[in-house]
Amino acid sequence: MANFQAPEVHWLSLAPIIIMLGGAVLGILVEAFAPAKARRPIVIALAIAATCGAGAVLALRWSAVVAAPASLGEYIEDPLTVAAQSILAVIGLVAVLAMADRTSAGDGAFAGQPSDRPDSAAEELTQRHGHQRSEMFPLTLFSLGGMMIFPAADNFVTLFVALELMSLPLYIMAATARRRRQLSYEAALKYFVLGAFSSGFMLMGTAFLFGFSNSLRISALGRAISTNTDMDWMVLIGVLSVMVGLLFKVGAAPFHAWTPDVYTGAPTPVTGFMAAAVKIAAFATMARFYQAVAAYLQWDFLYVFAAVAVGTILVGTFAGLVQKDVKRMLAYSSIAHAGFILMGILAIQKGGTGHVLFYTLAYALATVGAFSVVALVRGRDGDGNVLGEATSLRKWAGIGRTNPCIAASMLVFLLSFAGIPLTAGFVSKFVVFSDAIAGGIGWLAIVGLAASAITAFYYFRLVRLMFFTAPGEDSVVVRSQGLSALAIIVSALGTVALGVFPGPVLSLLEKIVILIP
Repeated sequence: MANFQAPEVHWLSLAPIIIMLGGAVLGILVEAFAPAKARRPIVIALAIAATCGAGAVLALRWSAVVAAPASLGEYIEDPLTVAAQSILAVIGLVAVLAMADRTSAGDGAFAGQPSDRPDSAAEELTQRHGHQRSEMFPLTLFSLGGMMIFPAADNFVTLFVALELMSLPLYIMAATARRRRQLSYEAALKYFVLGAFSSGFMLMGTAFLFGFSNSLRISALGRAISTNTDMDWMVLIGVLSVMVGLLFKVGAAPFHAWTPDVYTGAPTPVTGFMAAAVKIAAFATMARFYQAVAAYLQWDFLYVFAAVAVGTILVGTFAGLVQKDVKRMLAYSSIAHAGFILMGILAIQKGGTGHVLFYTLAYALATVGAFSVVALVRGRDGDGNVLGEATSLRKWAGIGRTNPCIAASMLVFLLSFAGIPLTAGFVSKFVVFSDAIAGGIGWLAIVGLAASAITAFYYFRLVRLMFFTAPGEDSVVVRSQGLSALAIIVSALGTVALGVFPGPVLSLLEKIVILIP
C-alpha cells in the first residue's frame, strides 16, 4: 500500500463529457422513479441543460487548450477535440429541441410505447391513454457522450468503446418511430447488423495495428511505421480496416447502402441528429487517425481513398436525381457531402482540419433544420385527418404559398446544400475545394464542382415544387408546440450567419493543430 499512487484525474478537461453522460444517467433515474406525467418535461429539461452546460464549459476551455494542448493518457485535449465537442454540443441542443416538439394534437415523432407490437391491442391502449415514453432523450445524451469521446481517443480500445457508446443508442432510437412502425424496425435492424460489420472491421484493423506497433496508442503508429519496415502489409491492412469502420459511419461508398433505408425509417428528428452529429464525430476522428499515419503512408492510400471519395460523390449525386421521397433525397445528399468532406481529410493542408470541421458544422445546421421542416409537413386523407410526414415530393407542392415561413427556411437549407453564395454551404465548399487544389488533388475538386452543379438540380426541383406549383389538398404544415420552430430558426440563422460572416468561426477553427504526442 505504501507504493500506491492515486491517479491524476483532469476533471476540468473531462467536465463536458461528465456533464453529458451525467445528464443521461439522471434522465434514466427520472424515467425510473419520477411520476409518469412529470417524466417527459424533466428529461427534456435535463437534455437541454446538459448540452448547454457542456457547451459553456467548452467555450471556457478553448483559449487554454489552444495555448497548451495536452495528452492526458488515452485522452487528447487539443483544439481538434474541443472544437468538435463544441459543435456537437450546439447540434445536440438543436436536435433535442426538434425531438421534443409535438403537434397541437399532442403527438410527436416517437411511438408512445416503442415496445408495443404494431397494430396490436397494446398499441391501441397506449394511444387511447396517451402514454409517451421519453427514453430517447437520455439515449441522445449517451450517444453525444460517445461522440465527444470519439475524436479525443488516443487508444484503440477507448476508440472502440466510444464508437459503441455513440452507435448503440442510435440503433434503439431508429426503431421508435410513431408511424410506419414496421419500416422503423427494419431500419433499426439494418443499421444494427451493418453497424456490427463496421465495428468488426475496426476491431480487425486494431488487431493488425497492435501486432505491428506493439501498442494500442494511435500516436505510437507513426513511430512504429518509421522504424519497422518488415511488416508493411500488416499496417496497410490495419489502417485500411480502421478507415472502413469510419467510412461506414459517414455513409461513404461503397459502405453507404444502409443510409437511405435508415434515414427513411427512423423518426425524422432522429434522422436529422444521426445525419449531422455522427458525421461531425466520425470526420474529426478520421482527421486525427489519418494524419497520424498519412505522413508515412500517404502515397500508399491517397489514391485508394480518393477513389472512395469519387465513388461517394457519384453515388450521392446520381442516385439522388431519381428520388421521389424527400428523406431519401436528403440521404443521398448526405452521401455526396461525405465525399466532399473527405477531400479535406485527404488534402492535409495547414488549417485544413478546421475547414473540415467548418464544413461539418455548416452541413449539420442545414441538415437538422431540413429534417425539422420535414417533420412538420404532414399528409392528409380525404376527410381532412392529419397523417404522418408527407415525404413524397409531390405533396410538397405549393407549400411556399400556404406556409411561406416554413418554405423559406427549407429554401435556406437547400441553398446551403447546393453551395449557393451567402450560405454556409458555399463557404464550406470553397475552403475544402481550395484545400484539395492546394494539396495536389485538384482533379478531385473538379469532380466535386461538377457534382455540386448536378446536385443543385434535385434541390431546386423541390424549390420549384414549393414555390411555383399550385398547392395540393393532401398535405398540410401542422402547428406544433414551437420547439421545432425554434430549432429551424436557429439552424436557418446559423446557416446564413456562417455564409455572410464566416471569418470569426473560420479564424477560430483554423487554429486547430492536431496533437500527436
